[in-house]
Amino acid sequence: MEEAVADCVAALGAVRERKWEGVRAGRLEWDCRATAVHIASDLIAYAGQLAGRAQDAYVPFEITPDDGTDNAGLLTVIGTTGALLTAAIRTTPRAVRAFHPYPFRHANREGFAAMGVAEILLHTHDITEGLGVRYEPPAGLASFVLTRIFPHVRPGPTPWQTLLWATGRSDLPGREPVGQWRWSNNPVLRSERLGLEGVTPATAADLSTGGDGGHRWVGSAPADGTRVGAGLMVKQYEEGTFHPEWTMYVLVRREDDLAVGAMGFHRAPDGDGRVEIGYDLVEGARGHGYATEALCALSTWALAQDGVRTVTAVIDRANVASQNVVTRAGFTRVVENAGEYVYELRR
Repeated sequence: MEEAVADCVAALGAVRERKWEGVRAGRLEWDCRATAVHIASDLIAYAGQLAGRAQDAYVPFEITPDDGTDNAGLLTVIGTTGALLTAAIRTTPRAVRAFHPYPFRHANREGFAAMGVAEILLHTHDITEGLGVRYEPPAGLASFVLTRIFPHVRPGPTPWQTLLWATGRSDLPGREPVGQWRWSNNPVLRSERLGLEGVTPATAADLSTGGDGGHRWVGSAPADGTRVGAGLMVKQYEEGTFHPEWTMYVLVRREDDLAVGAMGFHRAPDGDGRVEIGYDLVEGARGHGYATEALCALSTWALAQDGVRTVTAVIDRANVASQNVVTRAGFTRVVENAGEYVYELRR
């Protein structure tokens, strides 16, 4: 956030003596002045959502610059509202989620950070385009946005050009123009004791390369199967087949915010309405019913989605503990192969 705000203020500061009012901001219907006000409005709104822990709607307030505020004053407002959002992000606990409509009606602090950075980068681009000035932010900022709230967008030649294309602001060779678009915060499901937090491409990349994915884990690290599953999610993202809902979910114990394992779908449902699920727990969290609880929650959610009729799980014959988990969750063994069993749960 700090880097994005500083980049915005520097870029727009270079043209603060130009006329903003009445000059259309790129492809928007707003003029450049109104777009600058919009940046500040979004930043303070996001800060309000996090600080107020809003759950069902936007906090009902607006920001309006004083009469006579010039362009330099607007940049001060952007810098100030950006600092307030930064402070809210830093002081909000990791597990807190506040209301945002797209698409699951909530976002965590990282989601609000990504949305804030997106608003800054894209609308700075709109203003500079309207004024005939070239603007390109640091690639890391655009990548931060893409890997947090644009998981469905296949990476392109550069993060910035990909973000502009994904938001209908430019063309990208080999891809159809984008008309309508929206970003996607990660989904979260809840069971009695757990939060099932959908991974983003950024989380998956960190887990697959030995990181903690932004979580504190029982036993200090995720199980090997979680890292393998995360690697599959990274591959799907790179191929443009990552679906925010049909991903891997980190299982977080709500009482202490410790991650106990991971569970997720191998890919989106196929044409027959079948989806395969897999899971593992860290050793120190086994024997407490977490896997069964999470499997019941995730498979029930899956079967409630349009077109999904069957959830399957493929388990090694030697893995009796995992077989007991799926049986307790209501799955039925349907196929016996040489080295594994196939279980199903039907709608």
